[in-house]
Amino acid sequence: MLYKDFENLKISALGMGTMRLPVLDKDNDKIDSEAVCKMFDYAIQKGVNYFDTAWGYHGGNSESAVGEALKRYPRQSFYLATKFPGYDLENMSKIEEIFETQLRRCQVDYFDFYLFHNVCEQNIDIYLDRSHGLIEYLLEQKKKGRIRHIGFSTHGTLETTKRFLDEYGEYMEFCQIQLNWLDWKMQNAKAKVELCRELNIPIWVMEPVRGGKLVSLESEYEATLKELRPDAKTVEWAFRFLQSIPEVTVTLSGMSDMEQLKENLAIYEEDKPLNEEEINKLFDVAQAMTAKTTLPCTSCRYCTSYCPLGLDIPHFIELYNDYVYSEGNFLAPMVIGTLPENKKPSACIGCRACEAVCPQTIKISEMMSDFAGRLK
Repeated sequence: MLYKDFENLKISALGMGTMRLPVLDKDNDKIDSEAVCKMFDYAIQKGVNYFDTAWGYHGGNSESAVGEALKRYPRQSFYLATKFPGYDLENMSKIEEIFETQLRRCQVDYFDFYLFHNVCEQNIDIYLDRSHGLIEYLLEQKKKGRIRHIGFSTHGTLETTKRFLDEYGEYMEFCQIQLNWLDWKMQNAKAKVELCRELNIPIWVMEPVRGGKLVSLESEYEATLKELRPDAKTVEWAFRFLQSIPEVTVTLSGMSDMEQLKENLAIYEEDKPLNEEEINKLFDVAQAMTAKTTLPCTSCRYCTSYCPLGLDIPHFIELYNDYVYSEGNFLAPMVIGTLPENKKPSACIGCRACEAVCPQTIKISEMMSDFAGRLK
């Protein structure tokens, strides 16, 4: 197992994510505890020492399953992370109750890592409202030794991430982002990496294979990659790409069966980062994969200058491209849902003033109508 330095710790470069644990009867709320224990045993045997869970995973049952699996090991032999569920705004009045419940569920008396969960457009204002006392409570728990390190995860935009760090950056020891070779451009992950680099914040990675989409590629794309690394499977390319980014400390993989676990562990037995040619080839493949369903916006913003309603058209196109390519996701509805009605795609009046100045000749009005329809 490869290890990365974090302050005075050595953390396994591959961490065990617990959002997609094995379940019974195809019921996401019924975790197969026996299978989980076997997977954890094998992972620990192979050197994994980082385990990530959260309040809401598996209908609230992930933390308990993780606690049962890890209680059989000395507490100092593993690092455990969980998160405060600020994505549900009602939880802000139950901070202490939730934290104490998490400790009981996980059967521990402290968390090595504790995160603000999913900082995004829907909750950023609540997270930044200090009257709730969240950051003060977490800092007090850290002072008491019940939290060792504080960080945050985010699926939000770069601007939202910056807002959060402007307020709490002095306290944040790490940042967990969705990062993979497809989202480097699709979700502007590159900019988040650059921000973390600028602020010297270590990166924790989630969705390294984009929910499995980067494991099985179309044959033409697989053939392209095999020309450079004949023996490497596509899943290996995903992890080797992340090994090529110096700021990445932990890569979390939500492995749901022993086969996935063994395959990923084998990759992390050695460090084989991609070279510049290989990285560029991945980006070429990403471009080819997304070009079939996405619009070629370059964010020149000519369109916004001519929109009578002042709609943020480039941002809508970015969200639309991701939503269409992913065949639906939570990101676009989450972001659009925070906007006033007169600033949503549905507010477009179809005047086509934007289309008259678009260098890429994108049929923006048709996109706006389709987007609004998809989000109903």
